[in-house]
Amino acid sequence: MDRNLIIEATKKYAKDKLDGEATGHDFLHISRVYIAAKYIAEKEGADLFIVEITALLHDIADWKFNDGNVDLGPKLAGEWLKSLDVPIEDIDKVTKIIRTMSFKGGTTDSSQETMEGKIVQDADRLDALGAIGIARAFAYGGFKGREIYNPDIKPENFKSFEAYKNNKGTSINHFYEKLLLLKDLMNTKTGKAIAEERHEFMVNFLKEFNKETVASDELS
Repeated sequence: MDRNLIIEATKKYAKDKLDGEATGHDFLHISRVYIAAKYIAEKEGADLFIVEITALLHDIADWKFNDGNVDLGPKLAGEWLKSLDVPIEDIDKVTKIIRTMSFKGGTTDSSQETMEGKIVQDADRLDALGAIGIARAFAYGGFKGREIYNPDIKPENFKSFEAYKNNKGTSINHFYEKLLLLKDLMNTKTGKAIAEERHEFMVNFLKEFNKETVASDELS
């Protein structure tokens, strides 16, 4: 199948799977990562086909919504691409990136060996920063039944992926446990430049949030 047809078919597949999802891992998230990944790839240089299909499939079955199963996403992505007669070497590249790109509390090695992996990982992490990142953090926290904020529950320094998966902390803690760490984990020059600005936006949001919660903390 022609590469452009594969990309278009994969867009529809991802949209059918994720459209209307309410935790911030919906098809609009996929679209933003796809656009950002293409932009970074054009700046940094990479195999655009691998970047595009990986960006479209990277959250097709996120472990957070599948009982911690880290194998399902790569499996479904591989099966889909195989059904389109994508060469096995390309399928292997895509599934390896998807399997290893997640943050997982910073407890596992998520470093990327290829430029394509570095680009898609950067694009995904950029969508966890800035205004969109803030909105997604609270959407996911609400889905998980987490408190927005609780001064008695402190951010954790996770020692294992299991501890990260079982974390019951607040949405605000998630900023300190993951989101504020992403800026320094970016792979590409282009990704780092975008992350700096979005990181600063989140820092300013947290300053305002903390200022507004002082009075409520004193009453609690």
